[in-house]
Amino acid sequence: MDKFKSKEIINWAKEVLSIEAEGIASLEDSLDDNFLSAVRILSACRGKIVVTGMGKAGIIGQKFSATLSSTGTSSFWLHAAEAVHGDLGRIEEKDVVVVLSYSGETEEIKNLIPFIRQIGAKIIAITGNLRSSLNRYVDGSINVRINKEACPLGLAPTTSTTAMLAACDAISVVLQKIKGFKEKDFAFFHPRGSLGRKLLLTVKDIMRKKRFNPIVNEGTLVKDVLVKITSAHAGAASVVDSSNRLIGIFTDGDLRRNLERYSNLLRKKVKDVMTKNPIVVKDADLASQALKVLEVKKIDEVPVVDKNYHPVGMLDVQDLIAAGIL
Repeated sequence: MDKFKSKEIINWAKEVLSIEAEGIASLEDSLDDNFLSAVRILSACRGKIVVTGMGKAGIIGQKFSATLSSTGTSSFWLHAAEAVHGDLGRIEEKDVVVVLSYSGETEEIKNLIPFIRQIGAKIIAITGNLRSSLNRYVDGSINVRINKEACPLGLAPTTSTTAMLAACDAISVVLQKIKGFKEKDFAFFHPRGSLGRKLLLTVKDIMRKKRFNPIVNEGTLVKDVLVKITSAHAGAASVVDSSNRLIGIFTDGDLRRNLERYSNLLRKKVKDVMTKNPIVVKDADLASQALKVLEVKKIDEVPVVDKNYHPVGMLDVQDLIAAGIL
């Protein structure tokens, strides 16, 4: 590598990106009635979208199937060579099979097509050769023909696979829009992703409760409140009335502020030194909404109440961080 100049290496890389960008841009001219017909067939599918292919195109197909599944279109990947060794049984008449083959002459694909036709499933081809053997037997085709590969030998699939990937993404997004697939739907299929956590996790899922949620009656002495807070490893306690409704919160801040005012603070009733009518969040609120409350009000901890205004938990910034919301 030392014999090549840095500028020369950068220029090679830029050339690859330029060729592949041109390849993707050229696909816009292929968005014709054939594309519309293929999308309509896929959108009307009442089974699954089965994606198959070989080699580099097969790898693109695996990504395509995964993208479909995560954006609301049920799909699975089927290896073309394995299909004729028993996996054909996974395809049903109500399915649509998407075949990725740039040449349209891949032997494993040609062997597979007659059996798919016999099953009765529709076939969509994503190919760069509309005159291929494959294209004669499909119900719809999407043209991904490119002018040149980025490989200097013109042999390794580079621009062609990039074009296939872009076309597959275009199909996935179009189907997503047709189905009205929204953020909450996406989050449901990605419950452990950051978006899933923000859109699905509720305060109830992450709040501290039971022994980690100190609750005291309004007549409790401050010294006993402090013992309960300490044993719960908390920073505050919820204060309730005789009906178990939240009427206040006693925090470290309340303790510091009242130490100067009362020499006998530890023997005073908590109702006399608590913060009355505190800011709260509901247990059914999204955790992301609770985060906004903490940020806007510039507080670190907040009581959680149910629909009857009974304190059922305590939530602080650390709980949100641990849950991946912040």
